Amino acid sequence: MFAARIARSTPRVLGGTRTYAAAATQSVKPPVQLFGVDGTYASALYTASAKSSSIDATDKALQTLKALITKDTRLSQILASPTLNPHEKSVIVTEVQKATGNDKNVTGLLQVLAENNRLGLIEAIIDQYATLIKAHKGEIEAIITSAQPLDAKTVSRLEAAITKSQYVGQGQKLKISNKINPEILGGLVVEIGDRTIDLSISSKMTKLNKLLTDAL
Repeated sequence: MFAARIARSTPRVLGGTRTYAAAATQSVKPPVQLFGVDGTYASALYTASAKSSSIDATDKALQTLKALITKDTRLSQILASPTLNPHEKSVIVTEVQKATGNDKNVTGLLQVLAENNRLGLIEAIIDQYATLIKAHKGEIEAIITSAQPLDAKTVSRLEAAITKSQYVGQGQKLKISNKINPEILGGLVVEIGDRTIDLSISSKMTKLNKLLTDAL
């Protein structure tokens, strides 16, 4: 496994600082504003990749890394370890660099994260960068949570309805994803950007219980 290879090179696992934002030119503005430390790194990475005309290549490298972390849970633990010494960090960056196709922007990000002891942020940064990519492509994502998988016909009807709604601007491309959560019991929870429309049975039961409790 990938984490095992890193662990063999850094058996103890399981400097100066600099900011990635300073290294990246600010002449390119990210399509949306992100917040938090992970958002700051993702925005700087986007700026750097836009400057080198490699936005999609960087995204591909990040998605490859995310797949590695998802497949090998020990890798996530190693990246989040607060006890890594400079040599171990260097080994990790080198191994990850090879696995992600030597994308120079991702390599630069990993080096800065390693120097600042923030490698554990990489998964959150990947997700934030994905948000920027969607905005760059004019995409807006709607996450529809249901108790059971939705059939294609239902998804198509929901897509048509959401596309015509106020939540999707002119020229934007809607992307639908279906998330399964049996705990909502039935109905739907629709998330579009920072908006949530809760039409689940569990939500209705909670409201009913509150009304009954307040009435007693």
